[in-house]
Amino acid sequence: MSRKLLRLLALASIGLVAPTAALAASTTGALSATTTTTTTSTSSSTATTTTTTTTSSTTTTTSTTTTVKPKPKRGSLALFFPGIYAVAHQPVTVPGRSVEVDGVIHPYVAGQWVTVKAYLGPRLVKQSRLRIKPGRGFFYGRFATRLSSPGVGTVKVQVTHDKTSAQVGFTASRAFSALDTHVGFGSGGRFVQLIQQRLAALHFWIPQTGLYDNGTGLAIDAYHRLLRWGVSQSLDSKTITWLLNGWGEFKVRYGSHGHHAEGNLGLQLLALVDGSNVNYIFPISSGKPSTPTVLGNFHIYQRTPGYLPDGMYYSSFFIGGYAIHGYDPAPDYPASHGCMRLPIPDAIPAYNWLRMGDAVDVYY
Repeated sequence: MSRKLLRLLALASIGLVAPTAALAASTTGALSATTTTTTTSTSSSTATTTTTTTTSSTTTTTSTTTTVKPKPKRGSLALFFPGIYAVAHQPVTVPGRSVEVDGVIHPYVAGQWVTVKAYLGPRLVKQSRLRIKPGRGFFYGRFATRLSSPGVGTVKVQVTHDKTSAQVGFTASRAFSALDTHVGFGSGGRFVQLIQQRLAALHFWIPQTGLYDNGTGLAIDAYHRLLRWGVSQSLDSKTITWLLNGWGEFKVRYGSHGHHAEGNLGLQLLALVDGSNVNYIFPISSGKPSTPTVLGNFHIYQRTPGYLPDGMYYSSFFIGGYAIHGYDPAPDYPASHGCMRLPIPDAIPAYNWLRMGDAVDVYY
């Protein structure tokens, strides 16, 4: 056997040459050593192509823009009665008088409304629906209305804020009293206290006793003189209105005289004045026509406390025998011998305010 054949058989044994090729070679080799016929066995291999189809899952983010609604805001509401009067820290007024009601809401939300209801006892006396207006910087909202009480009693103001998608609903309430104005000598109570406060605010000397007493009557009389309404110690509706409005002012003529007294004989009033600021106003009785009070600008040169033999009480002399002093009687018309008489209860407070050397200016 030839070397070539042996080699082919060896290659066939290890799988490098097909056995058929080796056998053919051995047969052919026996016949002819020079001609080699190679039969190529064509193996038809079917390549199985595994196509991996990647199913691309297109996640369509359907912009379901889920709109998350903001939670309604919580708010706070405060009620105020600007300009109303206070007695013992309680808001008060009188029937028929207009009262301003102001509300402040925090935070401010545009397009919000409130309903305002006012009750006199159980009776609804007013109802309003109001839009909230923005305050400075839009940090808070405001509303305002006016109302009056048709009678005496407690007025309850209740404010309800509507519930909306932007702000929760809430309520607030506050009350004031409409006082009975029918009072007279000997009366007490909050209305008398209110009148005494208003007289003091206009600088009339009046002890805050809470009773309609002699001091209250004198101050009311002095107020009527200031307004040139004659002399009277009684309250009427017009006097009440003017007092509550704060109308009436003593006109200072000698503001440059510093700490001084001015006697206006035309009004029968004595004002104790510091510069141009009136501190106290007292009713006086000046000299009667036969013994008139001297006119002019003087200074206190002598002060005598207590009673003098002729009944003068706590006297401040400003020229000769003319003085500012207490005396009984001190009527509501000129009746003295030339002095400026004060009612006895007013004498000590006037004396304590005046000082040696103070100017005393007397005029009509």
